[in-house]
Amino acid sequence: MTGDHQALALLLFSGFVAVTLGITTWVSRRRHGSAEEFYVGGRLFSPMENGFAIAGDYMSAASFLGISGLIALYGYDGLLYGVGFLVAWLVVLFLVAELVRNCGRFTLADVVAARMRERPVRIAAGTSSVVVSVLYLVAQMVGAGSLVALLLGRTSGAAQVWAVIGVGALMVIYVSLGGMRATTWIQIVKAVLLLGGTVVLTVLVLLRFHGDVDRLLLTAAERSGQGRAFLAPGLRYGGDWTARLDFISLGLALVLGTAGLPHILSRFYTVPTARAARRSVVWSIGLIGSFYLMTIVLGFGAAAVVGTQAVRASNAAGNTAVPLLALDLGGGAGSTGGTVLFAVVAAVAFATILAVVAGITLASSASVAHDLYASLRRPHAKARSEVAVARWAAVGVGVVAIALGLLARDLNVAFLVGLAFAVAASANLPVLLYSLFWRGFTTRGAVWAVYGGLLPAIGLVLLSPVVSGSPDSLFPGVDFQYFPLENPGIISIPLGFLAGWLGTVTSDEAADEAKYAETEVRSLTGAGAA
Repeated sequence: MTGDHQALALLLFSGFVAVTLGITTWVSRRRHGSAEEFYVGGRLFSPMENGFAIAGDYMSAASFLGISGLIALYGYDGLLYGVGFLVAWLVVLFLVAELVRNCGRFTLADVVAARMRERPVRIAAGTSSVVVSVLYLVAQMVGAGSLVALLLGRTSGAAQVWAVIGVGALMVIYVSLGGMRATTWIQIVKAVLLLGGTVVLTVLVLLRFHGDVDRLLLTAAERSGQGRAFLAPGLRYGGDWTARLDFISLGLALVLGTAGLPHILSRFYTVPTARAARRSVVWSIGLIGSFYLMTIVLGFGAAAVVGTQAVRASNAAGNTAVPLLALDLGGGAGSTGGTVLFAVVAAVAFATILAVVAGITLASSASVAHDLYASLRRPHAKARSEVAVARWAAVGVGVVAIALGLLARDLNVAFLVGLAFAVAASANLPVLLYSLFWRGFTTRGAVWAVYGGLLPAIGLVLLSPVVSGSPDSLFPGVDFQYFPLENPGIISIPLGFLAGWLGTVTSDEAADEAKYAETEVRSLTGAGAA
C-alpha cells in the first residue's frame, strides 16, 4: 500500500480513537462508582439506543471481514455463516430476551443462582462466560492484525503484533474508565459508521454491475476459478461426510450460540423493563438483518471485482477481502478515490474491532468480579471493591486475549467466532434454558450442565484439525488430531443438555418448588425484577 493509504487510514484511526476516548473520559467524570452504573449503565438506555448498541456488539470483525472473505473464497458455502448469525436472533427474541431481563441483574449466573445454591453455580457460570469471552476476543484481535498488516503492506511481522497489543490496551482503557455507559455509546457510534460504510460499498458494487445481480454472481463464479460450483453448496462443506457433519455442527453452534453469549445477555440489563429488552431485540434484528444482506453483496463483489486468487494471496483466510474491494471500487491502487475509500473502510473495520472488544471485555470482567470474586470474597467486603476487581479483571482478560490473538493470527475471524459460539451453546444455553423452564432442575444439574458442555467443547477443539495435524493448524508441525470436525457443536451441545439432565436426576437435592414458582412469575411478569 502507498504512503497515502497509510497516512489517511492512520489519520482516520486516530480520529475515531480520539472521539471514543473523549466519550470514555466524559462518562468517567459522571460515574457514581456503583456496580449498577459500571455493569449496566444505570439501566437508562432506550430500546432504540440499546438496539443500535446490540447491533454494534454483534456486527463484529467476523461479520464485516470474515463472512465477506469466506463468501469471496467459497461462494455459497460462505453464506452459511451470515444465515446462522441472523437466524440465531429468533431464539434470542422468543426464548431469552425478556425472561433474562426479568430474572437477573448483571450476568448469566444471576438467572441461574436465583433458584440454586449460589457459590457453585456462580463459579461454573462465571468460568464459562470468561472462556467464551476470551475466544470471541481472539477473533477480534486476529481481525485487527490482518487489517494493519494489509495497511502497512506486510512490511514487518511486528505490525500485526503491535496492532493486537494496541487494540488490547484501548479496550482495557474503555472498560476500566467508562464501564457500560461509555461502551454502549462507542458501540452506537460504531454501528452507525459500519452500516453507513457497508451501504456505500454495496451501492458501489451494484453500480459496477449496473444493478444486475445475475451478472455479479456469474462474474464472481468465473473469477473464482471454480465455475458454477462457486454458486452451489459443497465447495467448503460438501466434499465428504466429515465436511457435511462439520456444516451441521457449525449451523447448530451459530443458531444456538447467540443466546449464550455473555456480552449479548448483559445488554438486556441496560434497559429499564423487559418490554424495552424485547423492543431492543426487534431493533437489532432489523439492523443486523440489513447488514448481513449487504455482506452477501460484498463477498460476491470481492470475488467478481478483486478475484478469489487475489483475495487469497493477500490473506489466506480471506480477512482482507472487503478492504481490497474498497480499493478497487475507488479506482485502484494509487488513485485518490481508491486511497480514500480504502482508508475509510479500514478505519470503520478498526472501529468495529475496538467497539466489540470493549463490550466483550466488560462482560468477562463482570463475570470475574460479580460471579467468581463475589463467590469467594469475605462476607464483609464492600460492593465498591467488586467494581475495582472488575477493572483489574479487564486488564487480565486483555493480556490473555492478546497472547492468544498473536497465536491464532492466521485463522479466519468468522471461523474463530464459530468456535466461541459452539462453546456458548454447549455450556451457557443448556443451564439457562433448564433454569427458566424446568421445574425440577437442581444445583448439581446446573453445575454439570455448564462443565458438561464446556469441557467437551474445549477438549474437542484441542483435538481437532484447528490445533494440529494440517498445514493451516495453529501447530502445523505436530499431530494430535483425533477429532475430525473443526467445530465441536454437534457433539458438545447435546452433551451439555445431557449432563444437566443427568446431574439433576442423580442429585439427592430436591428442587425448590417455591423458588421455581417465584422465578416463573418474575420471568413472565417482571414482578420483583431489578
